[in-house]
Amino acid sequence: MKDVNSKIIYVGKAKNLKNRVRSYFKSSHEGKTARLVSEIRDFETIITSNDKEAFLLEITLIQKHQPYYNIKLKRGTGYPYIKITNERDPKMEITGLVKKDGGYYFGPYPNVYAAQNTLNFLQKVYPLRRCQGHLGRPCLYYHMGQCLGACFKEVPKSEYDTQIEKIKSFLGGNVGEIKRNLNSRMMKAAKKEEYERAAELRDQIQYIEATVEKQKIISNDGTPRDIFNYYVEKGWISIQIFFIRQARLMKREKRVFACINTPEEELSTFILQFYNRRNQVMPREILVPDNLDKDTLSQVLNVPFRTPQRGQKRDLMDMAHENSKLVLQEKFRLMELDNRQTYGAQKQIFDALGLPYGHVIESFDHSHIQGTSPVSAMVMFQDGRPEKSGYRKYKIKGEVEHQSGADEAANTREVIYRRYSRLIKEKDNLPDLILMDGGIIELRAVMDVLENELGIHIPVAGMVKDDHHNTSHLIVGEDGEEVPLDRKSQGFYLLQRIQDEVHRFAITFHRKTRSKNALSSKLDGIQGVGPKTRTKLLKKYGSVKKMKEASVEDITNLGIPKTTAQTIKITLASTDFHKKYKKG
Repeated sequence: MKDVNSKIIYVGKAKNLKNRVRSYFKSSHEGKTARLVSEIRDFETIITSNDKEAFLLEITLIQKHQPYYNIKLKRGTGYPYIKITNERDPKMEITGLVKKDGGYYFGPYPNVYAAQNTLNFLQKVYPLRRCQGHLGRPCLYYHMGQCLGACFKEVPKSEYDTQIEKIKSFLGGNVGEIKRNLNSRMMKAAKKEEYERAAELRDQIQYIEATVEKQKIISNDGTPRDIFNYYVEKGWISIQIFFIRQARLMKREKRVFACINTPEEELSTFILQFYNRRNQVMPREILVPDNLDKDTLSQVLNVPFRTPQRGQKRDLMDMAHENSKLVLQEKFRLMELDNRQTYGAQKQIFDALGLPYGHVIESFDHSHIQGTSPVSAMVMFQDGRPEKSGYRKYKIKGEVEHQSGADEAANTREVIYRRYSRLIKEKDNLPDLILMDGGIIELRAVMDVLENELGIHIPVAGMVKDDHHNTSHLIVGEDGEEVPLDRKSQGFYLLQRIQDEVHRFAITFHRKTRSKNALSSKLDGIQGVGPKTRTKLLKKYGSVKKMKEASVEDITNLGIPKTTAQTIKITLASTDFHKKYKKG
């Protein structure tokens, strides 16, 4: 479950997801559960085959994401492993870290208590070293039969190897003989009415089963492998990747994108690009659907590609396919929701203005500092989404005439005339609505240019901000009549986004223009720097800072003589020196 910022706040499992979700939203809650429900904004799901798989996956996700509402489960260091150390006299231990130290790791195990008791059992049946070693005398564990005697003698390596093979076989699942032996001893203890001993043996059997029992979600071996599968519908392909490491599903990745080529080609291309990423560790085996060209993929990546036909690996392939389908169906749901938040939001704006729905909105804003370097910017929204290919930038040319870049009406008149006279001349499509960032002055200027100078009619509205510079409301007409629009509606949120976007675009353009103007003024008067050289430098660097960081060689690479390049560097450096000198 995710909050408004897409942060995972709770990970849970349920046999019936529909009933579980209904229980959250159809029932009354209090305390922490009520707070959780109030924060939920989205769900993400993954299907497993049984309860134990769900439990293992739940713990993995909790350890990875540390959700706030999983307080009880997120404590600890994750799954424990039973480790046989890599040293002259090896020993067994419980660890939560897997290192590349040459040791044997078995796990991970979902139950720490069961793993610890199974370790104790192994130390009794297949002892290695229990003490610190080299004590000069037999330790207590040696007398108890739980240490091979490294405490006072040199134990042959072959003896350790024999024990280790037995341990590996046991932890690999070959526990039948030991379980039969324990069961026989338990029955004998019960007949003798040694109930405490019988209960201890019963618990030992349960611990072993909990520790070494195979899960379908866990591989039968420790081979690192990746699993790819996909699902295609309505021109979209959903790809699911499972990463099997250390005999468990360590993580998954998902991708959804338009299926331009055949699904087989799309997946093959995706796989090759996927393993071409930096620091991508190759597995020892890659499992894919049967319809891919596995031989070619194997040759390219030098890793065997296989398609499992039955058993556990086939089940994992089917699970990847099922999750691919689930993700794509969720994508369609979100696309439908997004459509309501974009198309529907834009429709609300047109409805509020009393206009039939239109697809294209163009919005303008100006930027300057005390009238200097005035610029304008225009953004385009189509069906509620920004259409960045339609964005435009304008340097105000009429500055000489009105002597002040801060003349908002004059700036507005100029940019509106330039934009729409060009569209008329090129017989291009006009927008369905113009939104002007500003008040009644800008609104009247736009209306005057459109109607009296260009002779066209495009609906116009002004986006007014409050004292805190946030979107307040829309105005229309000569008198600036306020347009009613619910401040909690999707339409109002879209209006805010349009106003924020056009402001951001204008500010960004103005900063770049100021930097170029500053650089241009710095270059004026430098011997050897004419209009063409100045244009090259402005296009390449754009600011004084970047020019100062460039070397003489970088500048000469633009086709500028070395002496001129040196003069430019010296001039810029001397300017910095004079500034520091004055401050000093």
